[in-house]
Parts: sequence; C-alpha cells; structure tokens
Amino acid sequence: MDTLMIKVDEGTMPVHTDNGKIILIDQRKLPDAIEYFDATDIDQMCFAIVDMVVRGAPSIGVAAALSMAAHLQKLAGQQDSALTVRQFDEAKSKLDATRPTAVNLRWATSKVHMFACFLLNEKVDNSEFGKRIFEFAEHMLQDHLDRNRKLSDFGLSVVPQSARIITHCNAGSLAACGWGTALGVIRSAHAKGLKPSVFVDETRPRNQGSKLTMWELTQDGVPATLICDNMSGYLMQKGDVDMVITGADRIAANGDSANKIGTYPLAVLANHHAIPFYIAAPLSTFDPLIESGEEIPIEFRNKEEVLSLDGRTLTVNGAEALNPAFDVTPNQLIKGIITEEGVLRPPYKESIAAALKRNSEKATKI
Repeated sequence: MDTLMIKVDEGTMPVHTDNGKIILIDQRKLPDAIEYFDATDIDQMCFAIVDMVVRGAPSIGVAAALSMAAHLQKLAGQQDSALTVRQFDEAKSKLDATRPTAVNLRWATSKVHMFACFLLNEKVDNSEFGKRIFEFAEHMLQDHLDRNRKLSDFGLSVVPQSARIITHCNAGSLAACGWGTALGVIRSAHAKGLKPSVFVDETRPRNQGSKLTMWELTQDGVPATLICDNMSGYLMQKGDVDMVITGADRIAANGDSANKIGTYPLAVLANHHAIPFYIAAPLSTFDPLIESGEEIPIEFRNKEEVLSLDGRTLTVNGAEALNPAFDVTPNQLIKGIITEEGVLRPPYKESIAAALKRNSEKATKI
C-alpha cells in the first residue's frame, strides 16, 4: 500500500476510507515506520482495537463505527432479505467487547445501530441500506475532526503565553481523528503564537508518550522534552510546570475522569503544587449514565506489557505483574474540562448536563 502519510491541516489521520476499505495507521510501528493496516473485515478491526493498532478513545470510536457499518454493508450485499436487528446487535456487541473503558466506542456503535434501525424501519432496499450506513459512519469521522478543532480553540483560553505543560499518554492526531484533544489544544496554542513547550511523560507500560506524543510534537515543531513518569513531581517542585493537560477515555456525570494509568497521581501532584490540571475531551467521551468514577470499568491488560519492553524481558523469570490500563481522577482535582461546548467548570454535574443538553438540542435542529 502507498506509504504516503494521510494528513488534514498537518494532522495525521489515524483512520481513513479508500473505496470502501477501512485503513488504519499501525500505531504499534511508530515512530520507527509508517505502515498501514487493512481493518475492513470486522474480525481484523477487533484485533486492531485490542492490540492497539488503533488507539485513543475518539479514534477507536470512529474506527468501530466504520467497521460496524462496513460489516452491515457486506451482509446487506450477501442476502436478499432485509437485515435484522439481531444482526445489528451481534456486530455491535462484538466491537463493544474489545475495550471496556473507553465509552466513545459504545457511543459510536450505538449511533450506527440507531441509524441502521431507522433504515430498517424505512424499508430501504439492501443496496441503499449498505450505501447509506457506510456514508453515515464516514460522516462521523469528519464530525469528530470538526469537534476536536473547536474544542482545541476553546482550550486556548486556559493556555498562558510560553506555558510549560506536562501531558500524559497520547491525545493528539493519532488518538483523536486527525487533530487531537489535549495535544489539539497545544497545537492550536502553537499555531496562534503562544509558544508552549511540553514535558512528555513516557507513559509506561506501552510508552505512548515516548513513541507517539514525542513524534507528533516533533512533526508540529512544538518544543518537547521526554521525561519518565516519576519525574513530574521533581519538575513541579522546582517551579518548572505551569499547567497539566491530558485526554480522557470516559468521564462520569460528576466529572470523574478515567484516563491512561498514571494520570491520577499526576493530578494529585498538580493539586499539591497548585498547578491547574485540565482534561480535554469531546462530549462523546462523557457517560451521563454513570454517576461517578467508581462505576467506570477498568480494563486490565496482559501482564507481559509490564514484564517486557519491545520483546525484551525486564525482570526475573516467573515474575507476577499488575496491568490496569486506566485510573480515575476525581473531579475535585480537575480545574476544567475542555469540550466543543466550551471549558466546563465545577460544579461539574451541572456544567456537564448543560453542555450535553446544548449539544443534543443542536443535533435535533440539524
């Protein structure tokens, strides 16, 4: 496959479509190589999500939506009778099971499921069904890109001139459909001449910070310095940090936010040193059905991710390891949550509900 990088306004597109195929940038291979992964088949997409070929809550959501749509389009082309709700359920359940924490995935497959049910009720023929369901999922990709650009522009209001910023994991173009959330705010600040610089947590055990965030910031020309995850307190104590900004994988109705493991201690340190800690996430990351972070399911991944690095064992033979992929930051440690509806402030239960209502009303008008 052509290895030309797919970009939008200099942002790397982690997923795109090509004549009905769903093509992913293989994020496991970065920064050493740019390779593509054909995830058109639903089983290949499930593998890609579990194995983190594609990762980051917004990108996972859009990739899953495209996969579900492509699968239903394929089924529609293979049978003469109309598809059934059971077939919709089976495709959705298969994709939903791949990553339990990031709510964007279930949000996106639910959207496709609802539209599929609408088309079924409209009694469109199978050819029309397949065409419209795939177009619907493709529009979700562009919608996410637009929302993250808007989110990032709102985030400019919290970034001071020459801000020294710590970020954790990767919340840029690769994770968020071509622009970014936490890194999107930083990219927008850089583009507006605010001259931010970034301390990048390596983010063990999969090193998304050292491999992906450093690569993206380097591509954008943003000054970036790699640090180990346990160096943040040292920098804060020295007065070298002005703010912290991360993404999120699921945000409860009260503002408690799940993000990559290591985010919670970073927020605690920031609070102790009176440094503002911000979350940047689109509204698709919010789960209003969950009252608090205690209800957020935490994914536990293979212990080999902790025991080894790039195939090389790091510890003694037979060692045990614990590998929760996420932790939850309580809302009281969060200065603000940056969304496409503006920067939300405490009390979060009220501000989140109001933002979701505004967003729903806009969607209804459209």
